[in-house]
Amino acid sequence: MEKEKLPSTNINWYPGHMAKTKKQIQEDIKLVDIIVEILDARIPKASQNPDISKLIEGKKHIVVLNKSDLAEENENKRWQSFFNSNGVPCIVANSNSGIGSKETIIKVQEIMADDLLKQEQKGRVQKNIRLMIVGIPNVGKSSFINRLARKNSATVGNKPGVTKQKQWIRIEHNIELLDTPGILWPKFESQEVALNLAFTGTIKDEIMDEYEIAYYLISFLYNNYQQRLKDRYGLDNEDLDKDIIGLLELIGKKRGAIMSGGRIDETKTARIILDDFRSGRLGRITLERVK
Repeated sequence: MEKEKLPSTNINWYPGHMAKTKKQIQEDIKLVDIIVEILDARIPKASQNPDISKLIEGKKHIVVLNKSDLAEENENKRWQSFFNSNGVPCIVANSNSGIGSKETIIKVQEIMADDLLKQEQKGRVQKNIRLMIVGIPNVGKSSFINRLARKNSATVGNKPGVTKQKQWIRIEHNIELLDTPGILWPKFESQEVALNLAFTGTIKDEIMDEYEIAYYLISFLYNNYQQRLKDRYGLDNEDLDKDIIGLLELIGKKRGAIMSGGRIDETKTARIILDDFRSGRLGRITLERVK
Protein backbone atom coordinates (compact mmCIF):
# COMPACT_ATOMS: atom_id res chain seq x y z
CA MET A 1 0.00 0.00 0.00
CA GLU A 2 1.27 3.45 -0.88
CA LYS A 3 1.96 5.77 1.99
CA GLU A 4 -0.21 8.84 2.03
CA LYS A 5 -0.64 11.87 4.20
CA LEU A 6 -3.64 11.49 6.45
CA PRO A 7 -6.07 14.39 6.45
CA SER A 8 -6.23 16.37 9.66
CA THR A 9 -9.36 16.18 11.74
CA ASN A 10 -10.61 18.36 14.55
CA ILE A 11 -13.36 16.72 16.57
CA ASN A 12 -14.81 18.41 19.61
CA TRP A 13 -18.21 18.32 21.24
CA TYR A 14 -19.22 19.84 24.53
CA PRO A 15 -22.81 21.13 24.51
CA GLY A 16 -23.74 23.50 27.33
CA HIS A 17 -25.93 20.96 29.11
CA MET A 18 -22.88 18.77 29.75
CA ALA A 19 -21.30 21.37 32.05
CA LYS A 20 -24.56 21.42 34.02
CA THR A 21 -24.61 17.62 34.15
CA LYS A 22 -21.05 17.51 35.44
CA LYS A 23 -21.98 19.90 38.25
CA GLN A 24 -25.03 17.79 39.12
CA ILE A 25 -22.95 14.61 39.28
CA GLN A 26 -20.50 16.37 41.57
CA GLU A 27 -23.36 17.25 43.94
CA ASP A 28 -24.96 13.80 43.80
CA ILE A 29 -21.77 11.82 44.47
CA LYS A 30 -22.09 12.46 48.21
CA LEU A 31 -25.46 10.65 48.16
CA VAL A 32 -24.07 7.32 46.95
CA ASP A 33 -21.87 4.52 48.28
CA ILE A 34 -20.44 3.11 45.04
CA ILE A 35 -19.77 4.44 41.56
CA VAL A 36 -20.40 2.03 38.69
CA GLU A 37 -18.55 3.35 35.66
CA ILE A 38 -19.69 1.94 32.31
CA LEU A 39 -16.98 1.80 29.65
CA ASP A 40 -17.02 0.59 26.05
CA ALA A 41 -15.00 -2.65 25.89
CA ARG A 42 -13.68 -1.65 22.47
CA ILE A 43 -12.21 1.60 23.82
CA PRO A 44 -11.72 1.34 27.61
CA LYS A 45 -9.34 4.32 27.73
CA ALA A 46 -11.13 6.66 25.33
CA SER A 47 -14.51 5.96 26.96
CA GLN A 48 -13.25 6.86 30.45
CA ASN A 49 -14.12 10.51 31.05
CA PRO A 50 -11.13 12.11 32.84
CA ASP A 51 -13.40 14.70 34.48
CA ILE A 52 -15.51 11.92 36.02
CA SER A 53 -12.37 10.07 37.11
CA LYS A 54 -11.38 13.13 39.14
CA LEU A 55 -14.87 13.57 40.61
CA ILE A 56 -15.06 10.00 41.91
CA GLU A 57 -11.63 9.85 43.53
CA GLY A 58 -11.90 8.33 47.00
CA LYS A 59 -15.22 6.62 46.27
CA LYS A 60 -15.76 2.87 46.02
CA HIS A 61 -15.64 2.20 42.32
CA ILE A 62 -16.50 -0.60 39.87
CA VAL A 63 -15.74 -0.61 36.15
CA VAL A 64 -18.11 -2.39 33.75
CA LEU A 65 -16.77 -3.17 30.28
CA ASN A 66 -20.00 -3.07 28.29
CA LYS A 67 -20.48 -4.07 24.64
CA SER A 68 -18.00 -6.87 25.24
CA ASP A 69 -19.61 -8.86 22.43
CA LEU A 70 -18.22 -6.31 19.96
CA ALA A 71 -14.65 -6.53 21.29
CA GLU A 72 -12.16 -9.37 21.11
CA GLU A 73 -12.65 -11.85 23.94
CA ASN A 74 -8.94 -12.11 24.75
CA GLU A 75 -8.62 -8.33 24.88
CA ASN A 76 -11.64 -8.13 27.20
CA LYS A 77 -9.83 -10.48 29.58
CA ARG A 78 -6.64 -8.43 29.38
CA TRP A 79 -8.49 -5.21 30.18
CA GLN A 80 -10.32 -6.89 33.04
CA SER A 81 -6.99 -8.03 34.48
CA PHE A 82 -5.57 -4.54 33.99
CA PHE A 83 -8.30 -2.86 36.03
CA ASN A 84 -8.34 -5.57 38.69
CA SER A 85 -4.56 -5.33 39.11
CA ASN A 86 -4.90 -1.57 39.58
CA GLY A 87 -7.37 -2.00 42.42
CA VAL A 88 -10.57 -1.37 40.45
CA PRO A 89 -12.97 -4.34 40.32
CA CYS A 90 -13.93 -4.94 36.69
CA ILE A 91 -16.92 -6.76 35.21
CA VAL A 92 -17.14 -7.79 31.54
CA ALA A 93 -20.70 -7.19 30.35
CA ASN A 94 -23.08 -7.23 27.42
CA SER A 95 -26.31 -5.37 28.14
CA ASN A 96 -27.99 -6.94 25.10
CA SER A 97 -27.72 -10.46 26.52
CA GLY A 98 -27.60 -9.56 30.22
CA ILE A 99 -24.08 -10.88 30.74
CA GLY A 100 -22.44 -9.08 33.65
CA SER A 101 -25.54 -7.67 35.32
CA LYS A 102 -25.79 -10.36 38.01
CA GLU A 103 -22.02 -10.26 38.53
CA THR A 104 -22.20 -6.49 39.06
CA ILE A 105 -24.80 -6.82 41.82
CA ILE A 106 -22.76 -9.56 43.51
CA LYS A 107 -19.63 -7.39 43.35
CA VAL A 108 -21.50 -4.42 44.86
CA GLN A 109 -22.68 -6.58 47.74
CA GLU A 110 -19.15 -7.89 48.29
CA ILE A 111 -17.67 -4.41 48.37
CA MET A 112 -20.30 -3.14 50.82
CA ALA A 113 -20.29 -6.23 53.07
CA ASP A 114 -17.85 -4.81 55.66
CA ASP A 115 -19.67 -1.49 55.90
CA LEU A 116 -23.03 -3.20 56.36
CA LEU A 117 -21.58 -5.52 59.00
CA LYS A 118 -20.20 -2.57 60.96
CA GLN A 119 -23.62 -0.90 60.87
CA GLU A 120 -25.24 -4.10 62.09
CA GLN A 121 -22.73 -4.45 64.93
CA LYS A 122 -23.53 -0.91 66.04
CA GLY A 123 -27.21 -1.79 66.12
CA ARG A 124 -28.11 0.48 63.23
CA VAL A 125 -30.89 -0.31 60.82
CA GLN A 126 -29.35 -1.50 57.59
CA LYS A 127 -29.53 1.29 55.04
CA ASN A 128 -29.98 0.81 51.32
CA ILE A 129 -26.85 0.56 49.20
CA ARG A 130 -26.86 3.44 46.75
CA LEU A 131 -25.10 3.27 43.41
CA MET A 132 -24.41 5.91 40.81
CA ILE A 133 -24.08 4.86 37.18
CA VAL A 134 -21.75 7.07 35.15
CA GLY A 135 -20.48 6.89 31.60
CA ILE A 136 -20.10 8.78 28.36
CA PRO A 137 -22.94 8.99 25.79
CA ASN A 138 -23.81 5.87 23.80
CA VAL A 139 -21.89 3.48 26.06
CA GLY A 140 -25.05 1.50 26.86
CA LYS A 141 -25.82 2.80 30.37
CA SER A 142 -29.58 2.74 30.07
CA SER A 143 -29.67 -0.76 28.58
CA PHE A 144 -27.37 -1.99 31.34
CA ILE A 145 -29.59 -0.41 34.00
CA ASN A 146 -32.62 -2.12 32.51
CA ARG A 147 -30.78 -5.43 32.82
CA LEU A 148 -29.91 -4.71 36.45
CA ALA A 149 -33.49 -3.79 37.26
CA ARG A 150 -34.92 -6.53 35.01
CA LYS A 151 -37.35 -4.06 33.48
CA ASN A 152 -37.38 -0.96 31.29
CA SER A 153 -36.71 1.48 34.10
CA ALA A 154 -34.54 3.93 32.16
CA THR A 155 -35.27 5.67 28.88
CA VAL A 156 -33.33 4.02 26.07
CA GLY A 157 -32.61 5.64 22.72
CA ASN A 158 -30.34 5.23 19.72
CA LYS A 159 -28.85 8.71 19.87
CA PRO A 160 -26.05 9.68 22.29
CA GLY A 161 -27.20 11.55 25.39
CA VAL A 162 -30.88 10.55 25.34
CA THR A 163 -31.09 9.91 29.11
CA LYS A 164 -31.74 13.36 30.55
CA GLN A 165 -33.42 13.31 33.98
CA LYS A 166 -32.06 12.10 37.29
CA GLN A 167 -33.91 9.06 38.59
CA TRP A 168 -33.48 6.56 41.42
CA ILE A 169 -34.16 2.95 40.46
CA ARG A 170 -34.52 0.05 42.89
CA ILE A 171 -32.67 -2.98 41.51
CA GLU A 172 -32.66 -5.19 44.64
CA HIS A 173 -34.49 -5.03 47.98
CA ASN A 174 -31.59 -3.05 49.47
CA ILE A 175 -29.90 -1.58 46.40
CA GLU A 176 -30.91 1.69 44.75
CA LEU A 177 -29.33 3.11 41.65
CA LEU A 178 -29.00 6.68 40.41
CA ASP A 179 -28.78 7.10 36.67
CA THR A 180 -26.96 10.12 35.19
CA PRO A 181 -26.88 11.53 31.66
CA GLY A 182 -23.82 10.65 29.62
CA ILE A 183 -21.26 13.43 29.35
CA LEU A 184 -18.08 14.05 27.43
CA TRP A 185 -15.35 16.50 28.40
CA PRO A 186 -14.47 19.93 26.95
CA LYS A 187 -11.33 18.97 25.04
CA PHE A 188 -10.05 15.61 23.83
CA GLU A 189 -6.43 15.09 24.82
CA SER A 190 -5.47 13.39 21.56
CA GLN A 191 -6.71 12.78 18.05
CA GLU A 192 -6.68 9.04 18.74
CA VAL A 193 -9.19 9.43 21.57
CA ALA A 194 -11.41 11.67 19.44
CA LEU A 195 -11.36 9.23 16.54
CA ASN A 196 -12.12 6.21 18.72
CA LEU A 197 -15.13 8.05 20.14
CA ALA A 198 -16.20 8.90 16.61
CA PHE A 199 -15.77 5.33 15.35
CA THR A 200 -18.05 3.97 18.09
CA GLY A 201 -20.73 6.63 17.58
CA THR A 202 -20.23 8.50 20.83
CA ILE A 203 -19.76 11.74 18.94
CA LYS A 204 -22.82 12.47 16.84
CA ASP A 205 -22.33 11.83 13.15
CA GLU A 206 -24.11 15.09 12.27
CA ILE A 207 -21.26 17.25 13.54
CA MET A 208 -18.35 15.60 11.77
CA ASP A 209 -17.20 14.49 8.34
CA GLU A 210 -18.35 10.87 8.09
CA TYR A 211 -16.14 10.14 5.10
CA GLU A 212 -13.09 11.36 6.98
CA ILE A 213 -13.96 9.16 9.98
CA ALA A 214 -14.48 6.16 7.67
CA TYR A 215 -11.09 6.93 6.12
CA TYR A 216 -9.37 6.65 9.49
CA LEU A 217 -11.35 3.54 10.42
CA ILE A 218 -10.37 1.75 7.20
CA SER A 219 -6.77 2.78 7.83
CA PHE A 220 -6.90 1.23 11.31
CA LEU A 221 -8.55 -1.95 10.02
CA TYR A 222 -6.01 -2.24 7.21
CA ASN A 223 -3.18 -2.13 9.75
CA ASN A 224 -4.80 -4.43 12.31
CA TYR A 225 -7.66 -6.47 10.82
CA GLN A 226 -6.98 -7.04 7.11
CA GLN A 227 -8.75 -10.39 7.07
CA ARG A 228 -11.94 -8.80 8.41
CA LEU A 229 -11.89 -6.31 5.54
CA LYS A 230 -11.34 -9.11 3.00
CA ASP A 231 -14.13 -11.25 4.45
CA ARG A 232 -16.70 -8.46 4.78
CA TYR A 233 -16.15 -6.71 1.45
CA GLY A 234 -14.91 -9.54 -0.74
CA LEU A 235 -11.44 -8.07 -1.17
CA ASP A 236 -8.36 -9.94 -2.35
CA ASN A 237 -4.66 -9.32 -1.74
CA GLU A 238 -4.39 -7.22 -4.87
CA ASP A 239 -7.20 -4.97 -3.67
CA LEU A 240 -5.27 -4.34 -0.47
CA ASP A 241 -2.42 -2.86 -2.51
CA LYS A 242 -4.58 0.20 -3.07
CA ASP A 243 -4.28 3.30 -0.91
CA ILE A 244 -7.02 4.11 1.62
CA ILE A 245 -8.96 6.32 -0.78
CA GLY A 246 -8.82 3.52 -3.35
CA LEU A 247 -10.12 1.02 -0.79
CA LEU A 248 -12.99 3.34 0.13
CA GLU A 249 -13.93 3.69 -3.53
CA LEU A 250 -13.73 -0.07 -4.07
CA ILE A 251 -15.92 -0.79 -1.03
CA GLY A 252 -18.43 1.81 -2.21
CA LYS A 253 -18.53 0.18 -5.65
CA LYS A 254 -18.96 -3.31 -4.21
CA ARG A 255 -21.79 -2.09 -1.96
CA GLY A 256 -23.60 -0.24 -4.75
CA ALA A 257 -22.95 3.24 -3.37
CA ILE A 258 -22.80 4.76 -6.84
CA MET A 259 -24.30 8.04 -8.03
CA SER A 260 -25.24 9.13 -11.53
CA GLY A 261 -22.24 9.26 -13.81
CA GLY A 262 -20.64 6.33 -12.03
CA ARG A 263 -19.21 8.41 -9.21
CA ILE A 264 -18.93 6.83 -5.76
CA ASP A 265 -21.32 8.20 -3.14
CA GLU A 266 -18.80 9.01 -0.43
CA THR A 267 -21.35 9.68 2.30
CA LYS A 268 -23.23 6.45 1.67
CA THR A 269 -19.97 4.49 1.55
CA ALA A 270 -18.84 5.98 4.84
CA ARG A 271 -22.16 5.16 6.52
CA ILE A 272 -21.99 1.55 5.30
CA ILE A 273 -18.51 1.11 6.77
CA LEU A 274 -19.30 2.82 10.08
CA ASP A 275 -22.52 0.85 10.48
CA ASP A 276 -20.73 -2.42 9.70
CA PHE A 277 -18.21 -1.67 12.45
CA ARG A 278 -20.69 -0.44 15.06
CA SER A 279 -23.08 -3.33 14.53
CA GLY A 280 -20.37 -5.98 14.74
CA ARG A 281 -20.76 -7.11 11.13
CA LEU A 282 -17.03 -6.59 10.68
CA GLY A 283 -16.43 -8.97 13.57
CA ARG A 284 -15.20 -8.44 17.11
CA ILE A 285 -12.74 -5.56 17.04
CA THR A 286 -10.84 -3.90 19.89
CA LEU A 287 -9.51 -0.44 19.10
CA GLU A 288 -7.43 0.00 22.26
CA ARG A 289 -5.17 -2.62 23.78
CA VAL A 290 -3.51 -2.93 27.13
CA LYS A 291 0.06 -1.64 26.92
